[in-house]
Amino acid sequence: MSKKGNNKTIVGEQGIYDARQLGIPKMLLLGLQHTFAMFGATVLVPLLTGLSVSTTLLMAGLGTLLFHFLTKGKIPAFLGSSFAFLGGYAAVSQTPEGVIIPEMLPYACGGVVVAGLVYLVFSAFIKFFGVSKVMRYFPPVVTGPIIISIGLILAPSAIANASTNWTLALVALAVIVICNIWGKGMVKIIPIMLGIIVAYIVALVMGEVDFSRVTETANKGISGFLAIPLDTNNFAKFDISAILTILPIALATMMEHIGDISAIGATTGRNYIADPGLHRTLLGDGLATCMAAFFGGPANTTYGENTGVLALSKVYDPIVVRIAACVAIILSFFPIFAEVIRSIPTAIIGGVSLILYGMISSIGVRNVVEHQVDFTKSRNLIIAAVILVSALGFDDIGGITFVVGGYDITLSGIAIAAILGIVLNAILPGNDYVFDVKE
Repeated sequence: MSKKGNNKTIVGEQGIYDARQLGIPKMLLLGLQHTFAMFGATVLVPLLTGLSVSTTLLMAGLGTLLFHFLTKGKIPAFLGSSFAFLGGYAAVSQTPEGVIIPEMLPYACGGVVVAGLVYLVFSAFIKFFGVSKVMRYFPPVVTGPIIISIGLILAPSAIANASTNWTLALVALAVIVICNIWGKGMVKIIPIMLGIIVAYIVALVMGEVDFSRVTETANKGISGFLAIPLDTNNFAKFDISAILTILPIALATMMEHIGDISAIGATTGRNYIADPGLHRTLLGDGLATCMAAFFGGPANTTYGENTGVLALSKVYDPIVVRIAACVAIILSFFPIFAEVIRSIPTAIIGGVSLILYGMISSIGVRNVVEHQVDFTKSRNLIIAAVILVSALGFDDIGGITFVVGGYDITLSGIAIAAILGIVLNAILPGNDYVFDVKE
């Protein structure tokens, strides 16, 4: 709860669950902060797959709003582009040399639509048998290390991005730390946005901002400033081979989904697996993915970057995430503004990510500590050890690849770790975890 003095919340000191008390201008700033956090990773996926950036932004915004509707507006989660399906897109719509085959992209999208339907099946399974029985296989000794692994796996990308210009990265990092530790009022809860703005100004002075794409878009005339963000050429088409190639990836991403929802719950101090329920979160994520892929966008997934923003700002009201979703939808209609945001140097994103990704791992540690996982028990040590080493080790070598229907399918390190952790927890003696829907 929030500290109060003269009936006004002291922002930045305690968790804020009702952002309306801050006023509309501050709520808009908080929403923009979430937009900045998700933007870099969200637009990277279409660039790698050949899909439309504008469609991706539109579907991220609409998918987030759909997720919030289906989860009763209770979870401050943003749904951006999923990296987990990149291997599936590559297998279906790229040559072995990595050259994109445009006419195959709709079939890859069709495969993702069907993969999204797997979420719905699992959601119905949980609804029928009850979350307590299902969550017995996902105790804190499993979900905690998985959350830790998510942050650690993302860490190298933060360092790689920051290393492109350490000056800009450190400026962004320093501003975030100073604002969050010593800032007062609103300054304390929008450190990410302030870090990006200050570092961007420094980048402009240093001549490190590339405006070539902004200029190129502006030269397109009206279409560069206003355009319908749907590429009908990539609307989903269905082929059994593409479906069999991409479908297994859903098993891995559902495990990641449980880890992400656990991370958000650990951040906000709310049990979202119990209320509004894991079946609703899976339904929301699955339908958002189906919708996005059907209209030619990449699969959606809950975003760790935005979980990091929650942890840093301590503003947990889902309305600020819905504002970010609306901003993403608006930006999708204005290509020029999207390119301006994309002009933010990679190093600045890296400096911001140093904090955000570290926050995710720290949340995992807190999850283990708060649930008092007993590591004097060998079974718990073994489960945590296997998860951590598998997640980082397999991720380092590109996961495990196997063949389905003549196509290579790759399971990510985090997916392998989740599967191994779940199996070990199920078969090793001493599993005394009881999931309390009220905890």
